[in-house]
Amino acid sequence: MSVETKERLITAAGTVLRTQGYGKASARTIGKEAGVNSALIFYHFGGVDALLFAALDRSSAERLEQHAATVAGARTLEELAAAATRVYRDDLEGGHITLLSELVAAAVAKPELREEIRVRVDPWLAFMEETLDRVIGGSPLARLMPPRDLANAAVTFYLGVNLFTVLDSDLSRTESVFAMVRRLAPRAKLLTVRPAARWHRARGFGRARRAAG
Repeated sequence: MSVETKERLITAAGTVLRTQGYGKASARTIGKEAGVNSALIFYHFGGVDALLFAALDRSSAERLEQHAATVAGARTLEELAAAATRVYRDDLEGGHITLLSELVAAAVAKPELREEIRVRVDPWLAFMEETLDRVIGGSPLARLMPPRDLANAAVTFYLGVNLFTVLDSDLSRTESVFAMVRRLAPRAKLLTVRPAARWHRARGFGRARRAAG
């Protein structure tokens, strides 16, 4: 029964945080949503913030698994840009952006939340770096902009997007940024050609010319 109660509380905490925000995510509100005594929040989790992070952890684990599948087939910057757009839209639709935004905003006034958020960003940073290294690793672009640095930039951008969606009611500004990335990706294509691939391509072109001659 305790496992079921914990699951109900985590689900309720996610619902309250998405629909009512951090400011109204009290033990009483979450307990009512879960249909259990609010004292059980402190018994199982030690406090409301720990429960809210448990809700974020569940959402993150689910999203990370889904997003890994989304980007798995991306082999070029164009494909990766399209996949990144789908990731953003999926997170928005699934409510993950709201969960993260509420806790990031709360951390501004509650410094004790900042480290909790930082450690939860690390797996996403590793995921982005691994994906970028797979797509551009060993290329001139990777030497100019190492995957680790690009991953840091992507996380910073994504955190900003999380907060900005609160203001961008029709999402037009945010969507325009992703559209710009999709337009730029094809123009950076030459920078993603790895030296070996370029050499084999040039060699094949030379053979074709000699055969034609």
